[in-house]
Amino acid sequence: MQVSDFDFDLPDELIAQLPPEVRGGSRLLHVEASGLRHDRSFSDLPSLLHPDDLLVMNDTRVIKARLFGNKDSGGKVELLVERVTDEFDALAFIRASHAPKPGSRILLADDVWADVLARQDDLTQLRFQRPVLEVLEQLGRLPLPPYITHTPTADDEARYQTVYANEPGAVAAPTAGLHFTPDLMARLRDNGISIEFVTLHVGAGTFLPVKADRIEDHQMHAEWGSIDDQTALRLNAARATGGRIIA
Repeated sequence: MQVSDFDFDLPDELIAQLPPEVRGGSRLLHVEASGLRHDRSFSDLPSLLHPDDLLVMNDTRVIKARLFGNKDSGGKVELLVERVTDEFDALAFIRASHAPKPGSRILLADDVWADVLARQDDLTQLRFQRPVLEVLEQLGRLPLPPYITHTPTADDEARYQTVYANEPGAVAAPTAGLHFTPDLMARLRDNGISIEFVTLHVGAGTFLPVKADRIEDHQMHAEWGSIDDQTALRLNAARATGGRIIA
């Protein structure tokens, strides 16, 4: 299957650069099984679901994964931390005039650096001298998608997270969840709709360009996910009784 089979025109002016003024004020396209379509508001969602439906939500939290620094030689470096693998270790995409070599060091601030350990395909393994998440929180910038053209603001740091974000590790938001509000979630529960949480740290593969001509030749990056035993039991129980699971 050719990637070009999915080409379509999307004018720049139709790509929203800012979220709705009120979270949850977005539009919702409702397509019935018959194919009949309705333009609705996202706040209509509780009326479209059934009692005993079960919603599965991703509680990952977007980290400030973009860092800027300098190589030993003084050359500028931009890092996008794709995955935190340990308290002090991470895998990152590196943008520089010449990629830093294993054994070199990237200076991020006067007293903050990362050592280059090894290359792993198009990623670089780094070891920070301080905990990775601590460094990102102090020095990092929110990694907005490439089609968002402005520099991240304090408002973006709030709005580019779901209201139930809990587990830090994603480099992109689970965007369908951005429309939920505490009030909407309360209405869903009041209507008899259960909500369960799993964790999937969305990786950079979600917005990296597809460079292959054939879809089958495109290599997707792996993403880290977790579901606890009790949540899995409740999901299986819902399926066993004929309930709908919506994720």
